[in-house]
Amino acid sequence: MSQFFYIHPDNPQPRLINQAVDILRRGGIIVYPTDSGYALGCMLGDKHAMDRILTIRQLPENHNFTLVCSDLSELSIYANVNNQAYRLIKNNTPGRYTFILTATKELPRRLMTSKRKTIGIRVPDNQICLDLLKTLGEPILSCSLILDDSEITQSDPEEIRERLEHQVDLIIHGGYLGQEPTTVIDLTEDSPSIIRVGSGDTTPFN
Repeated sequence: MSQFFYIHPDNPQPRLINQAVDILRRGGIIVYPTDSGYALGCMLGDKHAMDRILTIRQLPENHNFTLVCSDLSELSIYANVNNQAYRLIKNNTPGRYTFILTATKELPRRLMTSKRKTIGIRVPDNQICLDLLKTLGEPILSCSLILDDSEITQSDPEEIRERLEHQVDLIIHGGYLGQEPTTVIDLTEDSPSIIRVGSGDTTPFN
């Protein structure tokens, strides 16, 4: 059975943030809040935890995960970014966007899309999430928490607890959130391409 932490959305308790990071480092899967609903997350290099997330979400092995980052300092480690793309990302983060970028060789091959060698990167505007990332010191490997063929992200932590408490290691209650997923922007070509319209404003990319 998973642990269940009530963490203040504006002033996250450092003790609980540290405990959550310890669970991640021990190979755990956590449910945590972002600025576009709740997400499932694990350590970047933990294949077993990644496979557990695929099972929970009933996703294929080639599903595209996202690297959730605390800021843009880690961007060049995992993705190739030209100046134009960097400016667009910088001007719109933190925010409700996932940016598709060409992956570097530092990224484990299993995390890249099989043909294009790309990776999704995002910097969310959520204090609990940002505190988790800063304490962890590296990105969280994540995907949106969407269940049962729904097209919306889970937003009610009590409902998540009822459904997933035997499948994950920690559920963080960080408030009741919106249900619309991120807007996905492909920045692998010269011009931005909007792949999915979600909760992020598409105006800067038109």
